[in-house]
Amino acid sequence: MNTRRDQRKVAPRPTKAAINRRTPKAGAAAQRTILERCRTTEHTWTYRAVDEEATQKLGIALAKALPRPAVVALSGTLGAGKTRLVQAMAPGIGIDPGQVTSPTFVLLHEYVGDSPLFHFDAYRLTSDEEFWQLGAEEYLYGRTGGIAVIEWAERVAACLPRERLDISIAVAGPTERQFDVTAHGEPYQQALERLIAGVG
Repeated sequence: MNTRRDQRKVAPRPTKAAINRRTPKAGAAAQRTILERCRTTEHTWTYRAVDEEATQKLGIALAKALPRPAVVALSGTLGAGKTRLVQAMAPGIGIDPGQVTSPTFVLLHEYVGDSPLFHFDAYRLTSDEEFWQLGAEEYLYGRTGGIAVIEWAERVAACLPRERLDISIAVAGPTERQFDVTAHGEPYQQALERLIAGVG
């Protein structure tokens, strides 16, 4: 298995471009899972992970459910488990989770697996311009074919594409975490259905 991590060089901000993406619709099993396992609104799903195993299951299912390319915006307090969720996603796309670490100080890690994984951390950024200088446009709006995950995404909210998956993580106990997953746009609504079915 070929796993690689590197720090991306600072690049000038390119011209913005929006890309609409579509994926096949999920089946009726996803709807049954919604009723049986979780509280939902139209495009939001709440998942309560009671332990590490449950978080791992969510991460793998998430990686498999996402369209390609994809943008996932993570929010939550320090220690809520944002990097842990990215580690849980890694096996779902052929990446060694042991290689996944927080990019707080380097701002961006890139991993190579079945699909590229671009792992951002916006915690130390002070402006949207700093985010663009990382080359974020290429990963969020370009045709990379990979998954871009942004920790502390609320700090660069104005830069995020309209179509994306938002995940808010909250500490619910010593080993418990609550994940509120909100889909924006049809491809991500379909991905949410696949995710629900995948952890059902």
